[in-house]
Amino acid sequence: MARYRAAACRLCRREGKKLFLKGQKCQSPKCTFEKKGYAPGMFGDDRRRRRPSDYALQLREKQKMKTVYGLLEKQFRRYVRQAERRDGVTSELLVQALECRLDNVVYRAGLAVSRAQARQVVGHRHVTVNDRIVNIPSFSVRPGDVIKVREKSREIVPIAQAIANAGAVVPPEWLQVDLENAAVTVVGLPEPDKIETGADEQQVIEFYSR
Repeated sequence: MARYRAAACRLCRREGKKLFLKGQKCQSPKCTFEKKGYAPGMFGDDRRRRRPSDYALQLREKQKMKTVYGLLEKQFRRYVRQAERRDGVTSELLVQALECRLDNVVYRAGLAVSRAQARQVVGHRHVTVNDRIVNIPSFSVRPGDVIKVREKSREIVPIAQAIANAGAVVPPEWLQVDLENAAVTVVGLPEPDKIETGADEQQVIEFYSR
């Protein structure tokens, strides 16, 4: 599967804000964005820029949201098209679908320090859904599903550290977390108006509606 393999910190610099792609590093003085808060490239620090067009603003919001959830263009566009075909507010349906991804649930519950790590944890078969191993990060969870980190996998150092620090993470209301058993239960659907995606979802929909 195609993945973005370049430096993640460049993406934060490109968007002009922290996207918290590197877990605890983003909270420390080592964060690259703290040292270089301007866009990457030869002219990244050039402040003599023209006012961006509406298209440019929409593009940046789309790129921002896509980056936060760790998706490439083709997969992200598919989520947008699926949301457009459903009844309801398209931007809210898009956020709901992205939040229900298995890798996002593992991250939101604090069982991984970043979505990238959560994606790896799922892909390496460390996670079960309703006692069945699921290694597809894009798997969509439903209310009533119980997600657990496998017992043997809890001894792996990065996973053990994430679980040990998970008490400091405030999970969303639609997830019930049991850190003692490294488990999380989906008790409802996410409410888009209570979710901070780091981007303007309506601008994203308008970008794809052009």
